[in-house]
Amino acid sequence: MSLFGRGAPTPSGAVNQERIEMAVNEIDMVSDVFNRIVSSCHSKCISPRYAEGDLNKGESVCIDRCVAKFFEVNKKVGEKMQSAGANAQATGSTSFSL
Repeated sequence: MSLFGRGAPTPSGAVNQERIEMAVNEIDMVSDVFNRIVSSCHSKCISPRYAEGDLNKGESVCIDRCVAKFFEVNKKVGEKMQSAGANAQATGSTSFSL
């Protein structure tokens, strides 16, 4: 089976540029999401004045909630975009609104 389960397997030792490019794009997207979560949740939950080396209970709870909300909103936006895209495709329109 090929990388990501797509396409036919390549001969041993062969490099499929398309699969490498897909993997690089996926790593870039995951890294971007991670960096946005860290930036957003850090600014919301952690005081700029570090009093301790570790997170306190309040900061830990805030980080947990922030990350959960981030993923929940991300999921809802993705579902909305898929729905809007399916509706646009069904009607033959090339644009959609959320």
